[in-house]
Amino acid sequence: MEESTIPSEDRILKCDTKDKTGLNDFHQLPDLFGIDIDKVGINRFRIPMNYLTPEGDLINHDTEASMYIHFPKGKAGINMSRLYEILQQEVAKSHVCTQLFRTILERYRADMRDEENDPLFQKSYLKLRFRYALKQPALKSPHWGWQYYDCIVEGKSDKGDLRFFLTVRYEYSSTCPCSLSMSKQYEYEHSKKRVTEGNGMAVPHSQRSEAAVTVELKDIDNFFVADLVALLRSAIPTETQSFVKRIDEQAFAVLNAQNPMFVEHATRRLSEVLNTEKKIIDWVASVEHWESLHSHNAVAVIRKFPQGGLK
Repeated sequence: MEESTIPSEDRILKCDTKDKTGLNDFHQLPDLFGIDIDKVGINRFRIPMNYLTPEGDLINHDTEASMYIHFPKGKAGINMSRLYEILQQEVAKSHVCTQLFRTILERYRADMRDEENDPLFQKSYLKLRFRYALKQPALKSPHWGWQYYDCIVEGKSDKGDLRFFLTVRYEYSSTCPCSLSMSKQYEYEHSKKRVTEGNGMAVPHSQRSEAAVTVELKDIDNFFVADLVALLRSAIPTETQSFVKRIDEQAFAVLNAQNPMFVEHATRRLSEVLNTEKKIIDWVASVEHWESLHSHNAVAVIRKFPQGGLK
């Protein structure tokens, strides 16, 4: 490296703006590029938050919050600590609800400014990631277990117009229809002595699979994680089980044989069910089958509105 390219001590320490304590305040320096930034903020800020259940109870979940604002040209940076300072102040007053999002998002637009006479930021974002637990009855035995769902609740403000989104990841078992058919074909042919290979029994391949479903909602006060999970269970009943006795394991085998599916079947089942819920404005679903036969995965994506909808 040539000596002329090495920053001098003066260049490193020089800052024409100071904060109230007299420390260098680089984020208030001028923007030398003149370029807007879509999102500036923080990912994975951990904070415990209270969530409301359909029964009216509050459950506390460890949450990872992501907070951003749209940052226009003109200044070098934002005061990022202010993002989570606002979050902590408001979370201390309320559980997760529409009004909490509205308050935080509008405070981001206003309070992230350095001067009161600066224009409001146009856009602000808040995304909450958490694991939500629901009781899951066993299929046959009189037991139940806790099933956990990776969830995201997200809010966006564009000049004060708010949009809300809920995402749930749902794990299920998928049995290959083709493999099931060929297994039964083999067993029939073997019983008729037309083939002698094997012992007369064949097992179709099945695998753990996952659907990631995002829905857009008018608000988050009247539609819960449990409501979306109920829809997913009705569309794809072969959900992985949390409490299993032998009688439940047999019932699960029967259930999988009743519901063989490719990724194409899974996405269309989801589409049929999600379109029945009037509280859902828009939705997008992606499924992935972690194939036990292949060394690759099968995937599919489907949307309520193929043109212009959620992506």
